[in-house]
Parts: sequence; C-alpha cells; structure tokens
Amino acid sequence: MTAPVQYQQEFVQVDDARLGVQVYPEPDGVTDAPMVLITPAMGVPARYYRPFAAALRDAGLAVVVTDLRGTGLSTPRPSRNCRYGYAELAADIGAVRTALKPRLDGRRTVVLGHSLGGQAAVLHLALHGEHEVDGLALIAVGIPYWRDFTGLRRYGVLPYTQGIAATTRLLGVWPGWGFGGRQARGVIRDWAHTARTGRFPEVDGVDTEAAVGRIRTPVLAISVDGDQYTPHPTLDRLCAKLTSAPVERERYAAPGTNVDHFTWVRAAGPLAARVADFVTTLPVR
Repeated sequence: MTAPVQYQQEFVQVDDARLGVQVYPEPDGVTDAPMVLITPAMGVPARYYRPFAAALRDAGLAVVVTDLRGTGLSTPRPSRNCRYGYAELAADIGAVRTALKPRLDGRRTVVLGHSLGGQAAVLHLALHGEHEVDGLALIAVGIPYWRDFTGLRRYGVLPYTQGIAATTRLLGVWPGWGFGGRQARGVIRDWAHTARTGRFPEVDGVDTEAAVGRIRTPVLAISVDGDQYTPHPTLDRLCAKLTSAPVERERYAAPGTNVDHFTWVRAAGPLAARVADFVTTLPVR
C-alpha cells in the first residue's frame, strides 16, 4: 500500500458553513499536474482518503479532498437547526472550486465522487459548473433504488432507508445510529427519496433528472465488487441518466483481496492508475 503523505489543511467559508479542505503536495517535480477534487461518502471524513490520495499523487495527479458539510472538520455539526440537503452539498463543491481557482486555472480538473459525494458531484455539474470541469469520476456511487438490489436484500432496503428517514423527521436530525454518521435531516430526506423512487429530488424547483441528462462532461463510472451499499445495478441506473455524456462504465475487483463500499480506498492503486489514464484522455477545454 502506498504510504500516506501529509496534506495542508485549509478552510472555505460558505455562508454559515466552514468546509474543511485537504490540499496534498504536488507530485514530485511537477507544478501543474491535473487536479482531482475528491468528495467523500456520507459520514466519511476526508482524512480517510489519505491512502487513495497518495496513490493518485504517485500516478501524477494533484489531489484535494473536501469534507462534506457537517462531516469531519466541516461545519455546522448536524442538529435540529440544520436544514441543508443535496442542494447545499452540490453548491459546496462549487464554492471549493472557486476558492481553488488560482491553482486550477490552466489544469485539467476532475471531480471524483464516492457514494453520497458522487451524487453531489453529479448534481453540481447539472446545476452549477459543468463548463469548468473537464471530467467526472464516480467510484462506488449509485442511486440506491430498492428495486436494484437482489435477493432478500431488495425487500429490506426500502423499510431500512425509509425507517431512517422517519426517525430523522421525528428527531429533527439523524444521530448516526449504525449508518452514515450524524446527518442533517435534509440530507437524509433527499437520500431516502433516491432509495424510494430511483430519482434525484428536485432542487430549488429544478427538475434535476432533466438537468443530469444534459451533462456533457466525460464520465468514468466504476462500481466495486463486494459493495454492500451501491452494488453494480445502482451505478447502472445512475449512468442511464447521463444520456448526453460520454460514459466509460467499468467494474473493479481489487487484486488479491476482498473490498467493499469503503475498503476499496485502501486497495486502490489500480484505481488511481485508471483515474490517471482517464485524465490523460480528456479533451482540452
């Protein structure tokens, strides 16, 4: 496994939120490498991605990882007073890109989303800034529609996800009991909507399904064998929404080990190399 490298901790202020941003050093001997901005899974702090960030850096890429709002070093801590949901998560990516703009100008830029971070990245491109991003990479991402799960699990996903949503409505916040970490009720509401309907929720009155269909940014979409939360069919469903984008759809099995929705991060050397290869094929804006 590639040894983790140290990063510089920065922060981006967005209204009443402060987003934690980890900026990794440039690859050795390079000052203008393509930039990969990683947006994490629900409840997963940015520091968890250190092994993957190191592997991407070894593959010749500059790396930034941002904590999702309310997770890791990002504020506000989810509470009954927090109403943010997918709209804010998508907009936060734009805020981070704006803050990084002096370092991004002239470079190829790829947003790489994992799980919830991938959903937010798709919505960001659909609603905010597609023309400023060269590529989108999705790893272990999907629309967790209950009908796309197999076997008996199919019949457990719907009551499980909607039970979390109902508990969150009752308490005003999701405490993180066994799933996803502590989350604002808007995030859980929107996530549960995707699990129930197989569709993105509307954002500020915008038909997000139609907006996603207009994305033209090249996409690398990789599902992971052994993924318990976003198995292969859930990413197939998401890719089917990207009707205007060139999509490279692949599956990943870590050589010599079993991985799941989270542990692929620690066995991701081949994935980092694949992302680097994807970046080199992107057309210049």
